[in-house]
Amino acid sequence: MNSLYQSKTPRTPEIILDPKQGIFEIEGRSIPENSVEFYQPLMRWMDAYRQEPNLQTKFVIKLEYFNTSSSKCLIDILRKLEKIFNDGQDVVLEWHYDEDDDDMRESGEDFKEILKLPIVMIPFKNDD
Repeated sequence: MNSLYQSKTPRTPEIILDPKQGIFEIEGRSIPENSVEFYQPLMRWMDAYRQEPNLQTKFVIKLEYFNTSSSKCLIDILRKLEKIFNDGQDVVLEWHYDEDDDDMRESGEDFKEILKLPIVMIPFKNDD
């Protein structure tokens, strides 16, 4: 299966989906003009990945901020990850957030409540 890579911009996150290296990451800000259009390739990729997933899938999300339309897309993406988990695969989601950012921590906790998926909350200290 081919990798998917999308460069980070001021409005969109970096996306790395590399099954050979076992790297699955979304990092940055997510405020695209059209979230559905931006995330569509990732959603299609996840559908294909579900057919032949790795033995273990660790999906890492390190978002500084995301808007409401991105939130809907993230739920859709994580639901696809949840299906892989429900298929019996070893899946974990790491939700990284700045320890001083209550909104991002709460978003991760909300996803934990919504999804039946192992979610590990990982705070970090932003030295900026």
